[in-house]
Amino acid sequence: AVDAIVFWTRDPSPLIGHLPELRSLGHEFVFQFTLLEYPPALHPGMPPLPGRLDAFRRLSDLIGPERVLWRYDPVVLTASIGTDFHRRWFERLSRELAGHTRRVTVSLVEPYRKTLSRMKRAGAELMAPDEAGLAGLFTFMSQAARDAGMTPASCADEAGLDGFGFVPGACVDSELLSAVTGRPLPREKDPNQRPACRCAKSRDIGMYDACPAGCAYCYATRDFASARRAHAAHDPGSPSLTGRHEPSGDQHGLPLP
Repeated sequence: AVDAIVFWTRDPSPLIGHLPELRSLGHEFVFQFTLLEYPPALHPGMPPLPGRLDAFRRLSDLIGPERVLWRYDPVVLTASIGTDFHRRWFERLSRELAGHTRRVTVSLVEPYRKTLSRMKRAGAELMAPDEAGLAGLFTFMSQAARDAGMTPASCADEAGLDGFGFVPGACVDSELLSAVTGRPLPREKDPNQRPACRCAKSRDIGMYDACPAGCAYCYATRDFASARRAHAAHDPGSPSLTGRHEPSGDQHGLPLP
């Protein structure tokens, strides 16, 4: 049985109209909504910010602010994107989203090799964070979040955010899911995640190399050309994200319509 669904998104607009149907089938869900603004070269496929803000508010109005979790993630630092940049944008977005969410999750970019090389090609080479500058930024963020009625949370906190007013967070948060669904859910930690990750055990039904947005800092896309091909091959009538995969007799696929 499916206890709840946790959606990760930057633009839920295509799904919003189908949420009443999902609810009618008995499904409970929350959204992890990534919303931040960088120069276009770093996320060329992002819809304009006003549309994303509107989608966030519409989603919150439909399902409730406790089910829409804002992610200011990842925090990227380059020669032209410093802590002042993030202070300005975080404060502005906090004001824009006040009343439409109860939590914001913040985390530093993970310097994976593919991320480093793509950022460099985009003309925005990652810089090693300055500890004093980060301390000031995180303290500012935690206060700005609380001023906007949000709880500031960390994600697999290896940067020490908990020391700056952030609470330890989990993306698949069994405590939150139990509260919003009214169902007591197991709190077993997912053993397949990083040691610092607090997420509950879950089944990931997404896939790598499937998003065509082209974000230079993306963790889930190894090759943009492959992602565009996979996206183009998507069949809305198929139980598979790409192509038309028919489950064999020993696979537990969803029933076809």
